[in-house]
Amino acid sequence: MTSLPDQDTARSLAHKLLEEKLAACINVMPPMTSIYQWKGEVCEDSEYLLLIKTRQACYAQVETLIRAHHPYQLPEIIATGISHGLPDYLGWIEESTQE
Repeated sequence: MTSLPDQDTARSLAHKLLEEKLAACINVMPPMTSIYQWKGEVCEDSEYLLLIKTRQACYAQVETLIRAHHPYQLPEIIATGISHGLPDYLGWIEESTQE
């Protein structure tokens, strides 16, 4: 997952990931409020969260693409493993992402 400052940037990054076959599906979540500490200050901003469905084998390329196109100095890039899922859906992720 990664968060972005606006919907256009979020959609653009999602399309790049799909075009490169690095993800099978990306959910662009509606605006949320992020409250965080940055350089000693508490900040509050509106952001869009991308939930990126991909395979573990694609992680390094996903991270590289996000870092290359992300507007933040320090982007949120977090991966969580899939412990369980509908086998057909997980198979679709496999088929939809590059080898």
